[in-house]
Amino acid sequence: MESRARLLGHPIHQMLVVFPLGLLGASVVFDLLYRGLDSAQMAVVSYYLIAGGLIAGVIAAPFGTIDWLAIPKGTRAKSVGAMHAIGNVVVLALFAASWWMRRDAPDAPAVLEHVLSFGGALLSLVTAWLGGELVDRLGVGVSEGAHLDAPSSLRTHDPAGRPGYR
Repeated sequence: MESRARLLGHPIHQMLVVFPLGLLGASVVFDLLYRGLDSAQMAVVSYYLIAGGLIAGVIAAPFGTIDWLAIPKGTRAKSVGAMHAIGNVVVLALFAASWWMRRDAPDAPAVLEHVLSFGGALLSLVTAWLGGELVDRLGVGVSEGAHLDAPSSLRTHDPAGRPGYR
């Protein structure tokens, strides 16, 4: 099932989702560095990475919603997509709570702020797996003409009439 929201032939949601995953995941690394090195600078970096990850997540979400709305009702993909979406809303909420609680002292987060962000990171592993299940197993967002010798997504016409062109 091809994505409904595409840019240059590729699903926009799949292109954008790397940013919140990377930024929020990196924030956890910098929180661990803060804990291990007792470096306030690492905590501040984490604070801003969380902010960037939240913004990126909010930007990626509508494109995933567009694709989810196109999935036929009563399919496994529809329910997996719903779990993926709900889980990611919770991920963003956990990180948002952590970020909000740090706002007065981003250089000295308390244990609760770390528990929230680490919990968000763990849940994001589950939601990322669900996203992979949608694409790799259920074919959501995969071009109908996909195969090992498919032409570039930038080509829209094949004069020989081979499959894979739109």
